[in-house]
Amino acid sequence: MLRAIQNLSIKPQFILSDAFKIPGLTIPIKAIICGDRTVKSIAAASIVAKVSRDQYMIKMHELYPEYGFADHKGYGTKQHQRALKKFGPSPIHRMSYRPIKMFIKKSPQNESCEWRRELEAG
Repeated sequence: MLRAIQNLSIKPQFILSDAFKIPGLTIPIKAIICGDRTVKSIAAASIVAKVSRDQYMIKMHELYPEYGFADHKGYGTKQHQRALKKFGPSPIHRMSYRPIKMFIKKSPQNESCEWRRELEAG
């Protein structure tokens, strides 16, 4: 999220966030727990983000059909978990996401993967 804010053509003077602060951000921020339920601008941004992400995941399904992204949009469904067990994480999986980290640690077939060493390094 920091990168997205830094790349805005108009620099915000203040940021409202849904429940979390953004490390490295120098702009004043107010993190509001359940902000998507109580602040209209956060709720609207949440809807835009979800629709954009769903569209992206449908496009990613064309590159990685074995994961079924068009069906589950990357959420942790049983179908998605089965695909992860069978194929391991794809290049678009967020390696910093806790369930993916746990999967990588538990998966002996991924021990020699270069991307796994990069993840652990940093």
